[in-house]
Amino acid sequence: MKLSKNLIYFFGALGGLLFGYDTGVIAGAQLFIQQDFHLNEAEIGFVVSCVLIGAIVGAVLISPLSDKYGRKKMVMLTALIFLLGALGCSVAPNVFILNVSRLFLGVAVGGASALVPMYLAELAPASQRGSLSSLNQLMIMIGMLIAYIANYVWRLSPIGWRLMLGFAAVPAAILFIGGILLPESPRYLVKIGKVEKAREILLNIRTKQETEAEIKEIEEQSKIEQGSIGELFSAWIRPSIVVAFGLAILQQWMGCNTVFYYAPRILMSGGSDSTSAIKTQIILGIFYVIVTAIAAFYMDRFKRRTVLTFGALAMGLSFFALSFAFHVEANNNGFHLLTFIFIATYISSFCATWGPVMWVMIGEVFPLKVRGLAVGIASLVNWAANWTVSVSFPVLEHSLGDQVLFIIFGIVCMIAVIFVQKFVFETRGYTLEQIEEALADGNTKELNVKGNI
Repeated sequence: MKLSKNLIYFFGALGGLLFGYDTGVIAGAQLFIQQDFHLNEAEIGFVVSCVLIGAIVGAVLISPLSDKYGRKKMVMLTALIFLLGALGCSVAPNVFILNVSRLFLGVAVGGASALVPMYLAELAPASQRGSLSSLNQLMIMIGMLIAYIANYVWRLSPIGWRLMLGFAAVPAAILFIGGILLPESPRYLVKIGKVEKAREILLNIRTKQETEAEIKEIEEQSKIEQGSIGELFSAWIRPSIVVAFGLAILQQWMGCNTVFYYAPRILMSGGSDSTSAIKTQIILGIFYVIVTAIAAFYMDRFKRRTVLTFGALAMGLSFFALSFAFHVEANNNGFHLLTFIFIATYISSFCATWGPVMWVMIGEVFPLKVRGLAVGIASLVNWAANWTVSVSFPVLEHSLGDQVLFIIFGIVCMIAVIFVQKFVFETRGYTLEQIEEALADGNTKELNVKGNI
């Protein structure tokens, strides 16, 4: 089959769309799940966040499994697990079965979030790999927007939340079919000795000269001995560990997925009814997609440190303003304009900065020898941080109130500004080899002086 680049990106985008849909759909569905199953704050918090426990498992397992059985088979497996998990959620007779189905779903979410970008990067031309992280973030936002629309369409149905959760089976089925049609990763084929098959696949999407150069590069890279856990934590790599793990934790502790998962609850706490909250979320979703698309275009025009610093600052100020808005609009009925504005400014700041840039940097800061292992562990840390915030939010909201909680998130954002300035070294404008050389020489701070902004 003649493989087009557009087809590669389409099926890769579905991985991000699935992740985004699941993140967005639970935001609206939880309102009705809590009513149907009579759940308290801690119980609904676990329903929302248990998918993240599965995601941690999926993120840990997918790398060794894809190395052993191939990327193609694992893409199909994660799509199948996602499909079965979505169907399980849609027919769950009680909260226990719902949680089991969401744990199952989480394994696919965690696996796909790591596997699909890797599979894409190994198939896509080198000149287009840099845009994949931004494309993935954009498709996550589109998936969330589709979920918000699904929440609104089925909000009045007696089985509405079941339809909302079950609809995820449709893109999962398309991704499974795509897994059948798409070829295996050339890098995996070279690794297991099937060089001619890899060459045949590359010739469909590269020139002959590009194919031979890439085959040679893959063969050379496959000879590099992979680093161990011990090497990952050696002194010269420690600056990379601090950057990657710090960014992975702070991205979640600054409240990003809390707002994604619980936006309707936040809006209802501000005085909106459930229908108005879900309508407002659709408007926010459209705004998220537009901002993310613009950010994807401009991302490489500014230093990573600059983007992260201004992003954290803007998110922190948005949270402080949101806390003030809740105080001012506490007794107002109807649409709460200030609450809407500051949720929008927070999320747009995240989508334009920490959303895509954090993942780009995690892939840039590590030496080749430990990069695969390190990125996998950093992903696990990010999922774990996501879970700790998401599972605790309903309880903290109930005990502390939204105004106090938003101030806490705002303070964390300010801590992130300090962290970026003190510990994060610049990667934009440098080759991966130059970054590795700076690590080896212990001169990562010298990377911060290149360019203007």
